[in-house]
Amino acid sequence: MRLDRVHITQPPSDENQEILENRLVPGIKLTYGPETPTPEEYQILVDGRPTPEILAGSPFLSVLIIPWAGLSKITRQLLQDYPAIRVHNLHHNAAPTAELALTLLLAVAKQLLPMDRALRLDDWRPRYQRSQTLLLAGKRALILGYGAIGQHLGRLLVALGMRVSALRRLAAAGGGDIAVHPTEKLPELLSKTDVVIVTLPLTDATEGMIGAAELARLPRGAILVNVGRGPVVDQEALYKALKDGTLLGAGLDVWYNYPADEEARLNTPPAEFPFHELENVVMSPHRAGGTAETERLRMLHLADALNAAARGDPIPNPVDLEKGY
Repeated sequence: MRLDRVHITQPPSDENQEILENRLVPGIKLTYGPETPTPEEYQILVDGRPTPEILAGSPFLSVLIIPWAGLSKITRQLLQDYPAIRVHNLHHNAAPTAELALTLLLAVAKQLLPMDRALRLDDWRPRYQRSQTLLLAGKRALILGYGAIGQHLGRLLVALGMRVSALRRLAAAGGGDIAVHPTEKLPELLSKTDVVIVTLPLTDATEGMIGAAELARLPRGAILVNVGRGPVVDQEALYKALKDGTLLGAGLDVWYNYPADEEARLNTPPAEFPFHELENVVMSPHRAGGTAETERLRMLHLADALNAAARGDPIPNPVDLEKGY
């Protein structure tokens, strides 16, 4: 069935709207805006946080495209009432997120921020102390979550000379130098891992996946990077492992507390524990997917999804509501 009538609730800028429309195959009809358009005939809705009103606004609606990776608990719960609507993500953020994961890893492994802070005070003493930085070439990396981000990141780590494994729910043959394992292999793999990088979504199955027991299985002096979702890693266990030196360090782009509104953006601690007091943590405010080119990438990936729908081809990146990703 050809799906070619599309409503986008958050209109892109004029520049990005032009990028989107220039990439579309002929015949796709777009409407924009937070209100239900008239006539209510859209078959595809592009909305990250749809309301019941917009989901019920068209009797022809059969596809929801969430214009980023992931699915909030609220949206997932809401969609239980609309079983006929198929849900899809966009994975335009794979390369930017993988790049920031690599940046965090390098910053932690090379102790970049403590060295930077010292030299800004004209203090050269760290250069003459015994180095505690980690050589990554030859080390063992484990990627938790081998979707679009994990696969892109895996290639970057292999290029650094690391030995890379990945964990996913349904294991399959890895790409070239990357071995992919099922989730039940996690305890065994952790004991042989120097760097753990989390790219997992937050679901009932992944929440708290890395706790005190899992961190204790890592060799002392390992590094953890999280660009997936904060609660995949238990925050108390992570804080204690960093504070007592079980972990060499961590690079964190995702957190446990987020600002509730614009005013709270100035004074919201990202966790219940004072990670900011630890020298071995690099902190980033959930910005891995954001670059100067992100919106352009979003439009290109959205156009590809809409073109597939209009041609009657499978729409990429389907979401399984039962699993949450």
